[in-house]
Amino acid sequence: MTMSIADVNAARDGQDGTVATPDGPRASRPKRRAFTREYKMRILEQYESASSPQERNSLLRREGIYSAYITEWRRERDRAEPEPAPEKKPGRPGKSPAEAENERLRKENEKLAAKLSKTEAALEIMGKVHALLETLSESADSEKNQKK
Repeated sequence: MTMSIADVNAARDGQDGTVATPDGPRASRPKRRAFTREYKMRILEQYESASSPQERNSLLRREGIYSAYITEWRRERDRAEPEPAPEKKPGRPGKSPAEAENERLRKENEKLAAKLSKTEAALEIMGKVHALLETLSESADSEKNQKK
C-alpha cells in the first residue's frame, strides 16, 4: 500500500483524512482519501486565517492536500447546504410500531385459527369414533341377548 508522508503523519496525529482499506484485486494501488465535513471546515478555517501565502502552502504540505481541494471545499461551503441528512439504511424502510404489532397479531391469529380447525377436526373424529363404538357395543349386547 502506498502512503504519503502526510498520510502517515495524519494517522499518527489522529486526523480525519482516512485512507480506504486495502481490499480486492487493486489493493496495491494508491487509495483515495475521504475527508469528513468537520475536517474540511477546520482546514478551510486554518487556510483562510493564514496571513501569508507561505503559511497557506505550509498548511497544504503538512496536510498533504492540493489547493484544488480548498477551492472545492469552499464551493461546498458556499452553497450553504444544511448539514447532510443521516444516511438511510439500504433495504426496505422499517415498520412503525403499530404496523409491527398488527403483523404480530395477524400471524398469531392465523396460528390460532389453524389450531382451532385441527381441534375441531379431532373432535369430529372423536365423536364419530364414539358413535361407532356405541353402535358396536349395542350390537354386541343384542347378540348376547339373542343367544340366551
